[in-house]
Amino acid sequence: MKAIRIGVLSTAKIGRTKVIPGMQRAKRCEVAAICSRNGEAARRAAEELNIPKAYDSYDKLLSDPDIDAVYIPLPNHLHVEWTLKAMARDKHVLCEKPLGLNAAEVNRLINAAAMHPDIKVMEAFMYRFHPQWVETGRLVSEGAIGKPTSIQSFFSYFNDDPANIRNKADMGGGGLMDIGCYQVSLSRLLFNAQPGRVLGWMDTDPEFGTDRTFSGMLDFGGRLSTFTCSTQLAPYQRVNVLGEAGRIEILIPFNAPPDAPTEILLQGNDGVRTVTFAPCDQYTLQAEAFAEAVLEDRPVPISLMDTFANQHTMDALFKSAGTRQWEHC
Repeated sequence: MKAIRIGVLSTAKIGRTKVIPGMQRAKRCEVAAICSRNGEAARRAAEELNIPKAYDSYDKLLSDPDIDAVYIPLPNHLHVEWTLKAMARDKHVLCEKPLGLNAAEVNRLINAAAMHPDIKVMEAFMYRFHPQWVETGRLVSEGAIGKPTSIQSFFSYFNDDPANIRNKADMGGGGLMDIGCYQVSLSRLLFNAQPGRVLGWMDTDPEFGTDRTFSGMLDFGGRLSTFTCSTQLAPYQRVNVLGEAGRIEILIPFNAPPDAPTEILLQGNDGVRTVTFAPCDQYTLQAEAFAEAVLEDRPVPISLMDTFANQHTMDALFKSAGTRQWEHC
């Protein structure tokens, strides 16, 4: 088999506008079906995106023997439920982040994976596959900025729509779950470690009950990552990584455009230089990496243990925001 046949569970906007088009450009992926609990919505999406099959239920898609894997962009509170159901039908799974609502939920998937060792399950942290992040990781690991000791990141957008799932607490909405998870992930990635303790603070929307702004500090034994994310501030994103001998600044760290170059700034003893990356689609790169793991029976690039560690850190941040003190991870 030269390509995996993917079914998409739901017609969520991120899937229709970003992930599916990216997958369709991947050489080793074929988007073969899409489903919705609203059959008409599934048919419209299939026609719009030139997808061969449309189903009016998730179960019908999972019952299709021609589907090898599923992509799940459902609301956060449904991720674990439908990942487990897909695994039970011998479907590989690429699921949007965060994979679970807490570490205990992710642990259910770890246990299920032990019962289905041939099934690949991966959390969709697409940013990790972009060349700007691959190069940043290489520069940090090879000592281009000396020992990295501080990471500062900011990620925000404005959305006060009561009907939006990101503003529904019972569906796993809020800033930390939606976008702060990236900042926790990149901190662990660049420091190549798990924080020993964390400190969290959040401002809760009085109507939605979600964290509309969340700030955190992650202590990696004297190396510190600080971040703020918000669902109700002006759109902005930036990451700075500072070491004893230099600095790396990622200008568009998360929503890198697929049709325009991206840049990082590398500051050293000889000044600041710009490193430019040709246009690429990080969703295509993510799909290719996932398909390669399936077709060549390799471990997925983002393991379930990595996902567990990320969610465990977010759990500790939420706990700290409640206790108003440092919490150990």
